[in-house]
Amino acid sequence: MKLGIVGLPNVGKSTLFNALTNAGAQSANYPFCTIEPNVGVVAVPDSRLDVLAQMYNPELYTPAVIEFVDIAGLVKGASKGEGLGNKFLSHIREVDAIVHVVRCFENTDIIHVDGNINPVRDLETINLELIFSDIEILERRIDAVKKAMKGDKTLAPKLELYERVMAALEEGKSARSLDYDDEEREMLSEVALLTIKPVIYAANISEADIGKDINENPFYQAVLEFANSEKSEVIPVCAEIEAQIAELDDDEKGMFLEDLGITESGLDRLIKASYSLLGLISYLTAGPKEVRAWTITKGTKAPGAAGKIHSDFEKGFIRAEIVSFDDLVACGSMNAAKEKGLVRSEGKEYVIADGDIVLFRFNV
Repeated sequence: MKLGIVGLPNVGKSTLFNALTNAGAQSANYPFCTIEPNVGVVAVPDSRLDVLAQMYNPELYTPAVIEFVDIAGLVKGASKGEGLGNKFLSHIREVDAIVHVVRCFENTDIIHVDGNINPVRDLETINLELIFSDIEILERRIDAVKKAMKGDKTLAPKLELYERVMAALEEGKSARSLDYDDEEREMLSEVALLTIKPVIYAANISEADIGKDINENPFYQAVLEFANSEKSEVIPVCAEIEAQIAELDDDEKGMFLEDLGITESGLDRLIKASYSLLGLISYLTAGPKEVRAWTITKGTKAPGAAGKIHSDFEKGFIRAEIVSFDDLVACGSMNAAKEKGLVRSEGKEYVIADGDIVLFRFNV
């Protein structure tokens, strides 16, 4: 699963990516310093794994991961090819969801492509480029469906859906701002719309905002109102501070956060929110050899989850022995949890829950 990090030039996008991945993507005070998208694989913070590691002292500690792609800064006219726009739009097309970084701080030392700070204008600049691209794609689809309908009237619901989405796009609204049922989502999956991709807005705030009431920042408030209109989430984050935190070891990081008066870094919250945005959850396996989080899509049944470990586990699935994280920690071991009747035996129809600690039984 990939998340693309997008934003106008000089909003802190690559600084945020560097902090996320320590991948060293070039960060410079001018547009288009990132031409090829940088890619980084990021561990998903999960305190449950830390607790299990203390219990089992395993040889391996393997967290869940997601992939972030740093996509070069878009500018007005990208949908028409301005500023290498076509290439950048193709990179966005390849990701599953978007982290849209928007600048919510004043700093005369960092130039803004439009000369002043206006986060809603910045959001609309990029969203409109994506909307223009979607309109072009949808126009072709609508024409194709209309032609096909001359011999197949069953396509009428598809045409009606496409025209409803087109009407929203022409009003400057994203496709994700509309509500769809499962059948409509299936139909739209055939169209590579950019504005249907789920989005988290990362409001890049100043160091002075850290530890304060974020609602006092009018730029953040404007972003929040914009995001609410399309049912998206906003995570406040200070890219400069996160870049400093990324250079510290775990002990130093804890002290640094304490000094700032916060318990969790903005990046940790952003990573967790991104994982959830993709509809992903983790189930856990624990033992002296390895403590590990396994990534599955929410709603996955036990055999499918077993297949994440090995295809043989899914083919020969017999049952899943499951204990909740809290029960295992309270009992101190799987055997103790079994003695207290807290380990459940679940079959093929069981839907794995986030944080389930699982032992699969199989026979091939």
